[in-house]
Amino acid sequence: MKTYIRAIPQFDPARPVGAFDLAGGWAWFSQVEVLIRGQSPRIQAASEVDPEVLARISAPRGVVAGLDLSRPQIMGILNVTPDSFSDGGEFNAPDAAIARVHDMASQGATIIDIGGESTRPGASHVAIAEETARTAPVIAAVTAKSDVPISIDTRKAPVAREALAAGATLINDVSGFTWDGDLAPLAAEKDAPVCVMHAQGDPATMQDDPSYDDVLLDVYDFLEAQVSFLTGLGLRREQIMVDPGIGFGKTLEHNLALLQRLSLFHTLGCPILLGASRKRFIGTLSNTVDAQDRMPGSVAVALAGVTQGAQVLRVHDVAETAQALALWQAATKGIE
Repeated sequence: MKTYIRAIPQFDPARPVGAFDLAGGWAWFSQVEVLIRGQSPRIQAASEVDPEVLARISAPRGVVAGLDLSRPQIMGILNVTPDSFSDGGEFNAPDAAIARVHDMASQGATIIDIGGESTRPGASHVAIAEETARTAPVIAAVTAKSDVPISIDTRKAPVAREALAAGATLINDVSGFTWDGDLAPLAAEKDAPVCVMHAQGDPATMQDDPSYDDVLLDVYDFLEAQVSFLTGLGLRREQIMVDPGIGFGKTLEHNLALLQRLSLFHTLGCPILLGASRKRFIGTLSNTVDAQDRMPGSVAVALAGVTQGAQVLRVHDVAETAQALALWQAATKGIE
């Protein structure tokens, strides 16, 4: 049976001798949780873990797309679409999009994720030409005036190619590089950092009836396979972020299971991106119907992700997240 090792993150200033850094970041661990399908979890001393596995969990993640991942980073969301679930239609005009990028960067976003196709539950497919027309001109305009790194949120190789030519530095694929067979080779050809996300099904149908044998381990296995696929094409592991895909083909219970043990994904040796901002499960738990009213819950989930060592937080509410993160860091680590 396959064994999965999850570091148990700690933040207490009284760090014991022999504890290990978690992904070279702000947390440490001295114990791990051992997970095997069909068996109860057990706790084990980190020092007893296979040295190769331990090295992957503890090694610094370095710099990806200009981001220093030894500390949490904020990815601001910019949807240049008419129909995204939270901010559809607000920023699809180029001038509005450029102004929004400036605002988010000034509020604390260190990378901006620009998408031209809504991936909300039930969303329809957007043609390549239309998605390209929505994204490439905005990326070109932004990069002409700002040094903030840009991520292109797309499943399509032609869209990504034009976005990279316009100045994008990272490819963020919600399908985990399973939708367009040309996208992963393009990333390897351009030596572009990527984010590989897990999703069960297509946005049009993904929330119809999602099911898993074990959501945490099933998502881990998918991401492990895709990281292996991408490294086989020539991408370096340190260029690859992983995202468990909160809300993408998951029930409320699935989302919470992933958040509770998010640190498992450090075992892949890749940075973790968490994108839970304003998602439906936050509205369900907080009894908040309007997505734009889910900021407090979104910030709470973002901080929960940071306690599990997530390096990149993909959010709509940049200023609020940045303030909460600064206070969380001061309260747990002191002022640096």
